[in-house]
Amino acid sequence: MMALRSVLAALLLAGVQLAPHSAAQAQAVSARPPVSAFFSNPAFNGAMLSPNGRYLAAFTSTAGSRDGLAVVNLEDLTAQMVAQFNDTDIGQARWVNNERLLFSTTDKARGRRDARFAPGIFSVNRNGKQFRQLARRDNQFARSGDDLAEMLPWHTYMLDQDGPQNSDDVYVSDYGIISPGIVVSVDLVRLNTRNGTWQGVDHPGTAQDWLLDHNGEPRLVETRDKNVSTIHYLDPATAKWRVLASSDTYAGDPQGFTPLAFGPDGALYVVANNGSDHSKLYRYDLQHNKLGQNMVALDGFDFKGHLIISNNKLLGVRVNADAEGTAWLDPAMEALQQKVNTKLPGMVNLITPPKAPETPWVLVESYSDKQPRRYLVYNSATGKMSEVGNMAPAIKAAAMGSRDLVYYKSRDGLDIPAWLTLPAGGQDKNLPLVVLVHGGPFVRGGSWDWRADAQFLASRGYAVLEPEFRGSTGYGYAHFRAGWKQWGLKMQDDIADGARWAIARGTADARRICIAGASYGGYATLMGLINDPDLYRCGINWVGVTDIGLMYDSGWRYSSDLSDGWKQYGMPQLVGDLVQDAAQLKATSPLLRAADIKQPLLLAYGGADVRVPLPHGLKFRDAVRKTNAQVEWVEYEEEGHGWSLPQNRIDFWTRVEKFLDRHIGTAH
Repeated sequence: MMALRSVLAALLLAGVQLAPHSAAQAQAVSARPPVSAFFSNPAFNGAMLSPNGRYLAAFTSTAGSRDGLAVVNLEDLTAQMVAQFNDTDIGQARWVNNERLLFSTTDKARGRRDARFAPGIFSVNRNGKQFRQLARRDNQFARSGDDLAEMLPWHTYMLDQDGPQNSDDVYVSDYGIISPGIVVSVDLVRLNTRNGTWQGVDHPGTAQDWLLDHNGEPRLVETRDKNVSTIHYLDPATAKWRVLASSDTYAGDPQGFTPLAFGPDGALYVVANNGSDHSKLYRYDLQHNKLGQNMVALDGFDFKGHLIISNNKLLGVRVNADAEGTAWLDPAMEALQQKVNTKLPGMVNLITPPKAPETPWVLVESYSDKQPRRYLVYNSATGKMSEVGNMAPAIKAAAMGSRDLVYYKSRDGLDIPAWLTLPAGGQDKNLPLVVLVHGGPFVRGGSWDWRADAQFLASRGYAVLEPEFRGSTGYGYAHFRAGWKQWGLKMQDDIADGARWAIARGTADARRICIAGASYGGYATLMGLINDPDLYRCGINWVGVTDIGLMYDSGWRYSSDLSDGWKQYGMPQLVGDLVQDAAQLKATSPLLRAADIKQPLLLAYGGADVRVPLPHGLKFRDAVRKTNAQVEWVEYEEEGHGWSLPQNRIDFWTRVEKFLDRHIGTAH
C-alpha cells in the first residue's frame, strides 16, 4: 500500500459552490464530443456519507494514479487519501462504523483474460491508520505483516449491505465456486475488521442470498434445491429458522414475493404481485406469514427501489418508475426535497441522509437524461451545496439529446415501452435510426437517465430507439411471461414494429435504419437482419449469442458461466428445450441461417468471454463470410462479456461511428 498522502481539497470539494447554469452551458455545443468523453474511465466514481454524517468517503484518482479511497471531513472540507495501491484500484467500499472503512479491489487496467487476483477485503481507519488485509488475493499483495494463511480465502467477497455499524464487525460472503463464474452457494461470515477473527453463520440448506435486518444482523436466507428457492426467516423469538415461502427459481411465482428490507421496527418489506399484473411494495405479516399493508404502487411499472431509513425512522422509499424518485413519508424530508429541487431544477435529485445523523449534511445524486450523474453534499441548516464529483465531467449537457419513454403497439396489440433518444438541436424528423436492443433478455433495459451509448449515437446525429420488447421485466408479469420461448419470434417482431413505428411518425428515415446490440441484443441484431431484410440496412453485434444450442454446450475448449441449473430448469422454460423445441431453435438460429444475411455487419467479441464464449462469434463469422463480403470482425482477446478497458471501448465505438457513417450516415 502506498504511503498515505494528503490530497488537494479541490480534488473533491474545496467548498466549490454550485452555480446556476452558465450561459456557456445554455448554448448548444457545435463540436461533437470525442469518443473518449463517453467511454473513458472517470476519475471520480461515487461517494457515501459516514453513519453520523460527519465524513464523506469518495472513490477518486488523479492523473497517472489508480482509483483510491479518500475521506473528507465535512466540517472543514479537508480531504485525505486513506487507501490507494500502485497496481490495482479500489473497487467497493462501505463504512464499518464512523471510524473505519471496509473495501475491496478491482483492476481496471486488465481485461478478464489477464485478471490474476481476487478482489480481497481490506479495512482502514478514516485517517488512514490501522490498515489490515482480511481476505486473500492469493499473492503477497499488501500483506501488511499479516500471515496470509490466517486470512479468509480468496473467494470471500464484500456484502452489499450495511452491517451493525456499531462495532468493528461486518458480514461478508463466502462463495462456493466450482468453475469460473459459477457460484453454487453463498455462506455468511461475521468478520472483525481490526483483528481479522471470523465466524460462520449457521443456516439451513444451500444458501444463495442473505438479508440483514435494520440492526445489520442476518435475518433471512434464501436457499436453493434444484429449481426450488426457499426463503427462511430467523425468528428472534425462538432463535430458529422457519420457512416463509418457496417458488420456482427461474420462472418465479406471480403469487410469491421477494424480500426487500427490514424496517427499524423489525417489519419485513417485500415486493409482490398479490394478484396484480404489476408488483408493489408491501409490509409482510411475519406472525401470520402473509402480505400486509400495500406501501407503494407504481402506475405502469413493477416496484423497484429501496427503503430510506435514518435515525431509526423510515423516512421514505426510493423508487424507479420511468425515472428514479422518492416517495417521502416524512414531511421534513419532503420539504428538503423541494429546496434541493429549487437549487437543481430539471434534474432528478436523490437525497440520502446519514443513518444516524449528527450533522445537517445529506448526500445528493443529481442527473437528467442530458446530465451525467453528479454527487453533491447539501447542508440543510445553511443551504450550502457543494459538488463532490461528476461521473462524466467531459460531457456538456447542452450537447446531449433528449430521452423519453414512448409506447407503441406490436402487431398483435401488445403495448411495447421504448426509450427514444434524439440528437440535440431539436431536429426530430427523417433521421437515421439505430435500433439498440438490450441484453438479458429477461431484464429491464432502460430508464430516464444519461446513457453513454445512446447519447454517443445521438451526438453523431442518430435517433436511438431502445425497445422494452416482451420478455423484458419491470412492466408487469404478463409482459415478462409473453416473452417466454419467443427468441427470434414475437420478441423479434416487437423490435421491428418499433422501427416501423418510428418511420410512421416521421422520426426515422426508412432507408437508413441499423439494428445493434450486445449479448441477447446481438442475437436480436442477427435475427433482425434475417427476419426483416427490407427494414434494416446494417447490423452491429457485439458479444452476441449466435445459436441457442451453443448456449447449452459451447464445446470442451471453452468454459461457460451458465449454471447447470439454468440449463436444466431455466432455459427449457424461458428460452427453448433442445428436444421439444428443436425445430423452433433451428429456425431461429443465426448460425444456421447465416447465408440469409446480406447486409453489412460489424461483429465484435471478447476472447475471454465465459457468458457467450468465443465460438459463438468465430463459427458465425466463418459461416456468414461464405456469402457476405461486407463483414467486419474484431476480437478483443483479453476481454470478457463486454469491454472493461477504456481503450477497447473507445476503439469499438470509433469503429461503430465509422461503420454507421458508411452505411446510414448523413451522406446517404
